[in-house]
Amino acid sequence: MPSLLVTGGAGFIGANFVHYWRREHPADSIIVLDALTYAGNRMSLSSLEGQPGFSFVHGDIVDQALVERALREHQVDTVVHFAAESHVDRSILGPDKFIETNVVGTHNLLKACRRVWLVESLVAHHRFHHVSTDEVYGSLGPDDPPFCEATPYAPNSPYAASKAASDHLVRAYAHTFGLATTTTNCSNNYGPFHFPEKLIPLTIVNILQGRALPVYGDGRNIRDWLFVADHCRAIDMVLSSGRPGETYNVGGGAELENIALVHMLCDLADSLLEADPGLRVRFPEAPASSGRSARSLITFVPDRPGHDRRYAIDGTKIERELGFQPAVDPAAGLEATVRWFIEHEGWWRAVMDGSYRHWIAQQYGGRLSD
Repeated sequence: MPSLLVTGGAGFIGANFVHYWRREHPADSIIVLDALTYAGNRMSLSSLEGQPGFSFVHGDIVDQALVERALREHQVDTVVHFAAESHVDRSILGPDKFIETNVVGTHNLLKACRRVWLVESLVAHHRFHHVSTDEVYGSLGPDDPPFCEATPYAPNSPYAASKAASDHLVRAYAHTFGLATTTTNCSNNYGPFHFPEKLIPLTIVNILQGRALPVYGDGRNIRDWLFVADHCRAIDMVLSSGRPGETYNVGGGAELENIALVHMLCDLADSLLEADPGLRVRFPEAPASSGRSARSLITFVPDRPGHDRRYAIDGTKIERELGFQPAVDPAAGLEATVRWFIEHEGWWRAVMDGSYRHWIAQQYGGRLSD
């Protein structure tokens, strides 16, 4: 029976992946390792707690001894590595944490896997899958071709630089030590369980609360948006059929200017509230509750330093080799995301005010981990 260790499994993409894997591979064991920093939320995994084959370990990937114990105890043969500091603004204000987690943490994780899998030969077959970002490639001009796997690295933020370093470490451990690795570099994800500091979830919860919608610069920065369920499916394909040592770029094929994206979210929220009087009662501060447009909340703010202008992914390789194509278009994905945040008000309010830690204390007697 396969046994997966999912690092950062209480974060946004990690939690979605854990739920996806549980649905698609119910016989597999899943061990989540998460440090439960501000963006890690054990509530996102509450429906899995107590199920056979699911375990949670509270810990940091920097702790090599802890990782080795988890690998041995659970006979782990597959690591899916999501754990990372990922917010560009925070990396500008405090780069050190990004180097510690994304570079040192990834290296210690690789060392632990090498020791247990290659030196001790704990399992017959193994796979280390590293989840990275398109930001390692830098910025594109308006007419430049999208990033492909051969695009030279040119990271422009401390976050991107730390992820680039981790990518290189994974490659080095494959080529030098023979670790069976794969890497995916994905475009911007969105969907359920998204921590509300990023553009899409922040815009949604601010609309519902009648708060300003900050948009950097002129709002014309372009990102390629990938629905998180599509990303999870792509990783599944890489794990099952991807060639060890290879990198696969995963994009959504949906380039949008930030301002256009915010307009779409405003219009979706307005439409949903206008059609449902109950939502207008629940969210009285939302502009639609008083007959206004959420677009009235848009506020342009000074651009952040080194803000990349455009990202876009060329997904030819993963489509050609593995047959992956994104299935969810932006209109459907964004509507599903807005609906999820409306239906899970308790989740995002608890995340934003920190009361989820009180929930953990109630559920687990004050313990963050088993």
